[in-house]
Amino acid sequence: MNNFIVRTITGVLFVAAVIVCFLRPTAMIAFFALVTGLSIWEFTGLVNERDNEVTVNRFICTAAGVFFFLAVAGFCGELTPSSVFIPYLLTVMYMFCAGLFTRNADPVNDWAYSMMSQMYIALPLSCINVLAFRASLEGVTYNFLLPLSIFVFLWMNDTGAYCTGSLLGKHKLFPRVSPGKSWEGSIGGAIIVVLVSLALSWVDSNHVLESLGATETGLSQMEWVGLGLVVVVFGTLGDLVESLFKRTLGIKDSGHILPGHGGMLDRFDSSLMAIPASVIYLYTLTAV
Repeated sequence: MNNFIVRTITGVLFVAAVIVCFLRPTAMIAFFALVTGLSIWEFTGLVNERDNEVTVNRFICTAAGVFFFLAVAGFCGELTPSSVFIPYLLTVMYMFCAGLFTRNADPVNDWAYSMMSQMYIALPLSCINVLAFRASLEGVTYNFLLPLSIFVFLWMNDTGAYCTGSLLGKHKLFPRVSPGKSWEGSIGGAIIVVLVSLALSWVDSNHVLESLGATETGLSQMEWVGLGLVVVVFGTLGDLVESLFKRTLGIKDSGHILPGHGGMLDRFDSSLMAIPASVIYLYTLTAV
């Protein structure tokens, strides 16, 4: 089958899966717990293949990352107490202490890559729960609009950057890491995202999706624009970080689980920076 058709079908199914999963909190938690596990499994497999002296325990890292995601979801949804994180902390301690007994050639690199799997993948993806579960006078409520908007911004930024860059791109954004990206494309993507953020602001303030469970976020029009621009900047940085990771390993795609789109890290690279940056931005708004 033509690669373009395969890529299109995969892309449509992926977008549909993300949108549908956000409609129910349990579906969102299950979907992104799976994404967390598959991404860490993919990452640890890549670093283990890079050097014979690196031996990361893929099962422990993956299980720890998924547990952390579920623990954050339970804590943010007020389903579990803060003590739910104790098993995760014990697992992190085990990762370090295990180096005393495994006699691996380079335990320092093993520790570094193990912790990177948690800090680079598990922690950022877990932050999506912070966006989805919001405290109010009535208690904690689930609102899919904010976390879904992050992905809408990322998709629109990619589309706008690709179209604008293909037509007008002349000045390279970061040629050492990603020769295909241009300043013109990035600006074009940002303009599209600003327009989309204005549309989402209208949807939010007019309660258009309230019947589906999207309560008003309380963000003003300019705050929505600010959120969109935060996603543009840090989503682009996340893409570049993953490109540097792949370039360092000498690979083109992080995996092949998504036909035409590569691996899980290829698909979620931008969100790994955009999600935590969005959390910081929104908490900064409430602090001032």
